[in-house]
Amino acid sequence: MEQFEIIIPTLFGLESFAAREVRRLGLETSSVEDGRVTFRGGWQDVCRVNTQLRTGERVLIKAAEFQAFSFDELFEKTRSVDWERWLPKDCAFPVKGHCLKSRLASERDCQAIIKKAVADKLSQKYNIEWLPEDGALYQLQFSVIKDKVTLMIDTSGEPLHKRGYRRVSNLAPLRETIAAAMVTMSYWKFEYPLCDPFCGSGTIPIEAAMFKRCIAPGLNRSFASDNFEQVTEKMRQSAYEEARSLERNTPLDITAIDIDPSTVEIAAENAHLAGVDDVVKPIIGDAAKFISDKPYGSIICNPPYGERLGTEKESRELYKKIGKTFSKLDRWSYYILTSCADFENLFGKKANKKRKIYNGMLKCNIYQYFGDRPPKADRK
Repeated sequence: MEQFEIIIPTLFGLESFAAREVRRLGLETSSVEDGRVTFRGGWQDVCRVNTQLRTGERVLIKAAEFQAFSFDELFEKTRSVDWERWLPKDCAFPVKGHCLKSRLASERDCQAIIKKAVADKLSQKYNIEWLPEDGALYQLQFSVIKDKVTLMIDTSGEPLHKRGYRRVSNLAPLRETIAAAMVTMSYWKFEYPLCDPFCGSGTIPIEAAMFKRCIAPGLNRSFASDNFEQVTEKMRQSAYEEARSLERNTPLDITAIDIDPSTVEIAAENAHLAGVDDVVKPIIGDAAKFISDKPYGSIICNPPYGERLGTEKESRELYKKIGKTFSKLDRWSYYILTSCADFENLFGKKANKKRKIYNGMLKCNIYQYFGDRPPKADRK
């Protein structure tokens, strides 16, 4: 079976989560760096990872990697790649990418040179002067970082955080990959309740239900590689059947709360589209007044930062209120994502642990507060 290097780009802070997922699929990671995970695999693995990965943004094939200090060098080294291995003669191959801390600083120039070099090589190999580019889309991506050029082929198409269930969202939706990571890192057990008192469009509760029920995030969407000539219907069907075989009908108690009635309606619709509306209960409520008669449980939430929703002053007052409310649930665990550097002081309690991540370009922390462990008899 043909093997090649595969790159999973991630949001900063989510690399270890994506690496763990890759290993659980029986694949061995070769490197875990800032914003990317690399491993070796084949076309069947491309289908499997696209379908099952929760915390990565894309699945990219690494076509080449080299140093380039001039545009001439970029052209010649790009042209020397065996592009006919990857690209059919009729495929469309647009180019996009970015440059950082490199002598080749112009993204537009790099884009044009790479496109010309690839076209020149394909014209020679296929012995045609004009490439029609009316076939399947093979999106080429490049990165030029500290003069190291990486050339890649995108097999995902739409980013992997677009699962297909969130057709409508509120003004400041949390990216699904971050929600999945927050659920993964938590100590929430399916026997106990989970609540998101700032549910918005329902992303955290939905990702929690999908995670505990082992519902693959890519089952209800398509991928760019579906149209690649290297990917067969048998490969796609095998990846689909493998993902379906892992599902389980785990009973769950998940509550999605928001103070805005229209937002709660959106969360309910999204839970239905995701196929988890039997366990995700969206209700209207005030996070600052949340109570529960259950002795143990978990709260996973993304309260307003004052960046896109509300003001910073309102957010700071809110953190004080939920600090008092959550403190009454003294056996519960909470996992709270915010960009507020003074959150612990406002919340009134120092976190047991915190993890830095980037929500887009915004530096955030996940503040983790661990509640009591249930008695062994209760856990059973």
